Order: sequence, then C-alpha cells, then structure tokens
Amino acid sequence: MDELTQNYIDYLIIEKGLSKNSLVSYSSDLSKYITFLEKNNIHDLNEVDTTVILAWLIELTKKGLSSRSRARHIITIRGLYKFLMAEKKVTKSPVKDVDIPKTGLALPKIMTVEEVAMLLETPDIRKPKGMRNSAMMEIMYGAGLRVSELISLQLHDINLDANFVRVMGKGSKERIVPFGSKARTITQKWIKEGRPSHLKKISTPYLFVARAGKPMTRQSFWKIIKKYTLIANISKNITPHTLRHSFATHLLEGGADLRSVQTMLGHSDISTTQIYTHISREYLVKMHKKYHPRG
Repeated sequence: MDELTQNYIDYLIIEKGLSKNSLVSYSSDLSKYITFLEKNNIHDLNEVDTTVILAWLIELTKKGLSSRSRARHIITIRGLYKFLMAEKKVTKSPVKDVDIPKTGLALPKIMTVEEVAMLLETPDIRKPKGMRNSAMMEIMYGAGLRVSELISLQLHDINLDANFVRVMGKGSKERIVPFGSKARTITQKWIKEGRPSHLKKISTPYLFVARAGKPMTRQSFWKIIKKYTLIANISKNITPHTLRHSFATHLLEGGADLRSVQTMLGHSDISTTQIYTHISREYLVKMHKKYHPRG
C-alpha cells in the first residue's frame, strides 16, 4: 500500500505540479489513512469498502478533527482511488457514496439512534400487519440486511432460540447474522400470532408475506418505510437501505470492531473473505449485543 500511495504522490508532483504545502498535507493524510488500515488488519486497498471509510471518518471525528479537516481527508482518499482506478490497481472506489456538502462532510442517509427508535416504535403491533411491519424493520436494522435479503427470508432461515438469521447475500454467499432482543420479541409475536391470522391457512415458506401469501416486494416495503417515516414525523429522506447504513454506523460509533461489522454486512467486494472464517458466531453475538442500540 505504501508503494501505491507513493506512486500517487509522485503523480501529484510530476503531473499536477502541486505546491510543497499541498504535498505535505496529502502525504500526511495518506500516511494516517494507511496506518488506520493496517491497524485494522487491512493490507490491500482492494479490501476497502464504504464501511471502512465510515470507520475512518468516525476515527477522525473521535480525534477531534473539524468537518473541514475530515472533508480534506476524504478528498485526498477520493483522489487516491481515482488515480489507482486509472492505473488499474483497484477495481472500484469505496469513497463514491460519501458526500461532501458545502457545510462540511456527511455520509448520506444515516439516522440517529433516536430517529431509528421513533421509526421502529411507530407500527401498531396489536394488528397482524403492524406486527409484520415492525418485525421487518427490526430485523433489517437489527441484522443490517439488504432489502432483497429481507424479503427473501424463509421461516427456516431464522433461529429465535439463538437469535440468528441465515442470509443468502450477493453472489449466493451465505452468512449468519445475529440480531437483538427487540427484533426477536416482535418476530416471535409475528410468527405465532400475526402470520397465521394474516395468511388465513395459505401455505408459504416465506417469513414476511403480503397478500395471498406472496412474498413482500421491494416496492411494498419501501412504501411501508415511507408511511412510518411520515407518522414518526422524521424529516429525512429515509429508504429501506437507510436502516442498513444506520446499523453499520451505530455499531461502529458504539465501538464495535470493523471486521465484525463487515462480516455482519456480508460485503461482497472484500477480496480476502477467508480472513473472516476464524470469527466465531459467539463473538459476533457478543459484539452485536454489546454495541447495537437494540441488542
């Protein structure tokens, strides 16, 4: 990684002709970034994804850097990946989803813990649909699922005794993700009480169902999120994926280690996935229970 970043610095000197002060700033930012990656056992720039960038921003915030300074760091990293993509040293930029508004630096579509609580406590769980909607949002936020993974869940994928959900992610890669007590309680209520009433003796393997026992669609779940966002009086533009982003953010802000969060998210663009095989399910449960707001 040091060689690649030095190649970028050389490019800035030769091709861009940056001033000495600018080069010092770029070199300092890159050095701190590489040190952070190595501290988290990342030794290949292709392993970096948006979650890593998120963790880096949280680290900078904890160190007391202003929004202007954090924005400069992101601009530096963005330039690095743009150069490496042009040189075909990396396949994609993990910084592309990071927004830098005029007021400083912000990651898009992140809810506060309080906003998530407001959203998740909105459904009327006295009714079957309310139970279902509540369980879907709790599982999505509790396990950090993609919406496609959520609506594809079948009854045999969820283990309420051990608080695990089995997920088939991108590229047909299976992962096991823990979820917290809040998600467990409402999902159990949905399975025992709401789901049988909602199905009216229709047989289907899917955990979350719409009309006539059909699985929930992306569009239907998006409408559910919009409905409860309005009821909860949340002004942000919330989408289903916002809950996944918030899941990662809140765990990292709480102190969970980066590798555990990446494992739970099941990011398919991490090239060395074999490094996760030694992480036990018990350890993931410990991380989730300790750091997730609804664990």
